[in-house]
Amino acid sequence: MTVDALTDVAGVRVGHATRTGDGWLTGTTVVLAPEGGAVAAVDVRGGGPGTKETDALDPRNLVQKVDAIVLTGGSAYGLDAASGVMAWLEEQGRGVRVGVDPAHVVPVVPAACVFDLGRGGDFRARPDAATGRAAVEAAAASADSARVPEGCVGAGTGAAVGALKGGVGSASVVLGSWITVAALVVANAAGSAMDPETGVLYGDLFQGRVNYPEAHVHEAARRRLAEIAAKNAPPPLNTTLAVVATDADLSKAQAQKLAGTAHDGIARAVRPVHMLNDGDTVFALATGERPLDAAHPLALNEILAAGADVVTRAIVRAVRAAESVDGPGGIWPSYGELYGGR
Repeated sequence: MTVDALTDVAGVRVGHATRTGDGWLTGTTVVLAPEGGAVAAVDVRGGGPGTKETDALDPRNLVQKVDAIVLTGGSAYGLDAASGVMAWLEEQGRGVRVGVDPAHVVPVVPAACVFDLGRGGDFRARPDAATGRAAVEAAAASADSARVPEGCVGAGTGAAVGALKGGVGSASVVLGSWITVAALVVANAAGSAMDPETGVLYGDLFQGRVNYPEAHVHEAARRRLAEIAAKNAPPPLNTTLAVVATDADLSKAQAQKLAGTAHDGIARAVRPVHMLNDGDTVFALATGERPLDAAHPLALNEILAAGADVVTRAIVRAVRAAESVDGPGGIWPSYGELYGGR
């Protein structure tokens, strides 16, 4: 049974740590690879990224596999959440062996952050090592193929997409080759996910699932957004983060190509993207459970195309699952508040 989420890739688990109230509106999400790790790569397109250990994922470098990837709020401060994940992995003996003692390991934990500072009201309320540990423990405690909570959870707690509330979304597909490709996205973009002339989500337009709002509903939404824009300070920095995973047996170079083409999925769902104010970053994980069909020259292309498609769907789901926020740090209405269940 599939759950249309990143966890449809066997052995991959997701955990969230969420902090709200008393000035908090942030959190951390951890993607935990199967025991033994997964081949990993990254592609950074935004002009203002906040990342950790991404150089290790270059195909020219030593590290072949990672045990976890951290997506976190808190801007560069929140990257400290990766320290808590590293500590937990060390306790499990997971990481790169650096000595004869099996306990002597160095976990490589790539991480990327979104900007959500002050959105709960307190600029200093941001994830730390304890938040990262809570998220990885939640991932480890989850069941195989568990549903992934979406919306305002984990790294998507304080996310915003343009004037709308953003969040976490996930999606998956099983190809004709039985290879699974899935994505988890933290939608927190400087650009918009919604066509301002119609109110339709760009990602829905791409998927051909267009259900145009009635004119009076769209006009009311536009008035509401204009009122909020007069109150909110313009968002200075934003980022869309994604993890695309597959059970295909990919090399690091092939995984890096998957991370790169998956950015097309962001571009279909958010406009504009990859701006100087963005830190758009996509990680790719390959667990290697299913071999590529060497006799099928387009086998890799199918995975690359699917990666972009599931990222688009995950962004749509993130925006639809998000809940409105009206607090001391700002006002971000949800798409559901403005347009109902569309």
